[in-house]
Amino acid sequence: MKAYSIYKEKFLFPAILLFIILFAAACSSTKFIEENQSIVKVVEIDSIPSKYKEEAMNYIQKDIRPSSRLGINVGLYNIFYTLFKTKSVGKKAPVLDSTLVEISRGQIEKYLMGKGYFMAKVRAEIKVKNQRAQVDFIATTGPSFSIGKLSYTIPDPAVRKLYMEQKSFASHLHEGVRYDDDSLSLEREQIYQMMKEHGYYDFSRPYVRFEVDSSLNKSQANVGLLIDTPETGKHIQYMIGETNVIVAPSTEGFTDSITLNPRIYRGLRFTDLSKRFRRNPIVRYDFLKQGEVYDVTKESLTYNRLYELNVFKNVKIEYVKPKDSANILNPLIQLTPQKRMSNRVEGEVPFNAGTVGFTVSNTYTNNNIFRGAERFEFQIKGGLQSRIGQGGSLFNDIYQRDFSVSANLAVPRLMVPFNIPLMGKNGMPSTTFSSSYIYSLQKDFFVRRALLNSITYDWVETKSKLHSFTFLNFEYRFGGLLIDTNSVDGKTTYLNNIYNINLLTRKDLTIGMKYAYSLNANKLLLNKSFIYFRGNIDIAGNMLYGISRIIDTKHNPANGDYANILGLPFNQYVRPEVDIRWYKSLGVDRQFIARINAGVGYAYGNSVAIPFEKLFFAGGASGVRAWQARTLGPGNYNRGNTLTSEEARKVSYGIDQLGQMHIEANLEYRYKLIDKFFGAKLKGAVFLDAGNVWNIAPGNPNPETYFKFKNLANQIGVGTGMGLRYDLQYFVFRFDVGLKLRDPQFAPADQWVITKLFSGRSEFQKAYNTANSPDTYRFFQYNFGIGLPF
Repeated sequence: MKAYSIYKEKFLFPAILLFIILFAAACSSTKFIEENQSIVKVVEIDSIPSKYKEEAMNYIQKDIRPSSRLGINVGLYNIFYTLFKTKSVGKKAPVLDSTLVEISRGQIEKYLMGKGYFMAKVRAEIKVKNQRAQVDFIATTGPSFSIGKLSYTIPDPAVRKLYMEQKSFASHLHEGVRYDDDSLSLEREQIYQMMKEHGYYDFSRPYVRFEVDSSLNKSQANVGLLIDTPETGKHIQYMIGETNVIVAPSTEGFTDSITLNPRIYRGLRFTDLSKRFRRNPIVRYDFLKQGEVYDVTKESLTYNRLYELNVFKNVKIEYVKPKDSANILNPLIQLTPQKRMSNRVEGEVPFNAGTVGFTVSNTYTNNNIFRGAERFEFQIKGGLQSRIGQGGSLFNDIYQRDFSVSANLAVPRLMVPFNIPLMGKNGMPSTTFSSSYIYSLQKDFFVRRALLNSITYDWVETKSKLHSFTFLNFEYRFGGLLIDTNSVDGKTTYLNNIYNINLLTRKDLTIGMKYAYSLNANKLLLNKSFIYFRGNIDIAGNMLYGISRIIDTKHNPANGDYANILGLPFNQYVRPEVDIRWYKSLGVDRQFIARINAGVGYAYGNSVAIPFEKLFFAGGASGVRAWQARTLGPGNYNRGNTLTSEEARKVSYGIDQLGQMHIEANLEYRYKLIDKFFGAKLKGAVFLDAGNVWNIAPGNPNPETYFKFKNLANQIGVGTGMGLRYDLQYFVFRFDVGLKLRDPQFAPADQWVITKLFSGRSEFQKAYNTANSPDTYRFFQYNFGIGLPF
């Protein structure tokens, strides 16, 4: 036995035991308080309707709220404070304070009154045993009051007319409904919004008041709505006058002396003191038009779109009231430009249980390259990937090298030959021109090059509905084979991967279109209940096929006779994919997600197979997480059975486990572990994943890789696991550990590999590793990433 193994066995158990003892001692929080103090372990609110309990708990003072039942927040706080004198981890144990208990009691009582229980009374009971306290808030709610009669006192006739016309659409106050302070607050806010949307610039919330009479029988309260008038006796409705848009001379802001542009066009004066911007791309997103009624929503819309142009670090909108008019507002929009150019160097180290690599990129960005808020990006990126665990240095076995150069130009509008009214009303539209060159080399196997070009429109139908349409997608791909097909291993590798190899080495063109639609993408980071949907379709070759049928002779792609354009065969296929998720909020920091993701690529017409890059793979940090990416499937495929030599398995790594169809399902429960962990929240997750990829097009030499409905139950990989999420609000660091439960590469009777983990693990792995070297069998898969998996 090696010396380090003895060392591990000698000291590992004592170290674990010491940590357990320390953690248990730290969880005993009473050792950290005075003798006359007690730790609040339990807080209960009794005798109120269950639907109000969770919200009522928020009125209990934070310093006496108990930690979770597991006590992990308090335990970690005590450990880190004891060892390192830091308060950055966990939460201090809540110490009983009778003053805070009384404040909480009063707040809960007021909360119940605000919910219509005007006669509610709340008393507090404190029980202490062994310096551990339980606080019970016991409520006597009394009857629930409803709204009896509604009355309106609105002296201004114009305001009264407007409110009466609008209230049927927006008002939440109705006779007979349960009284609720929140409904009154919502009504005040909606009246304020209504007035600001209809020209009443000077209107403020205090003008709206409510008078509540709860001294009636039958548990009813009469509510009177009052909209007061200013001292002048009338609210003034304003119109938009002349607009001034002024761009500051530099990123430092405005100087004391400003010379305005003498030219006014369509009620708007544009003054660019920086000399960096053209007029139209900026004023296109000014929605405050001369002659229209003032509307606060158009003011907000102008704010949002000017910021989203991503060329101004500050946007300020003020209004000037000319002395010669009583109801005119002249908007003054002041824009401070931000830094125009930037250069960003990024690197990442993608690794997992079987491979390690690095990627380095340099991105140059110009946010205003043609003086119209166009965003230009030029990126150079390179990386490599190496297998680990085979001995030697870390990058001894480099099997993959990648290099790419790309350029993108995003114009903040839809460049179409027709007018779009209120362009950008719901979100910033854009037209993106993209071009890139990609080089990929896999050691002793293949070299692949691609030239990609596209023009894409992105627009927002509503805040929750996003569209992306690539009306021109041009791809030129070509590759070469590096295998020595004269050798035994080379010939075996070629024959067993002939289907994918033909795709890799083929030189062809793709001319087509793409469309994607997503629903509720703006809610993904919110702890709410909603349905998320994203569907996309990639379709190519139909127009070229139609033209070829007219001007060319008939071809037979099944026999290798393809119709050509520019001397190259063109691809014809359709590739739809859907991603459907159900997010269910389970309260503060707890959420359940169910997801299904499926796609298929189908070649027809001038093609017998979809392009290599359009194939699907299974596994990875955002898929079936118990498998490394590109190592699950297709179907019941087993590399050791198909590729009988170690050299063949090494060479074909990553390209033999792809398919034209994939189905994946995920269940995940997310919860909070630690409130405070070095300035952020530490959250946890448990998950269950299932899925695979399959072949559907003829020509693959491995029949076990094909999708057959009758075999579906025996072709699904199943994994489970748990993970940590370090939530910094702006982004999330993620670590997941996946555990294989069922592996479809084995015979049906042997697929539940979880049984091998607890019985015969060593023999099972040894036999697998012998037959599949250099591949090794890992029950656990570690995944690191930035952002949530879905």
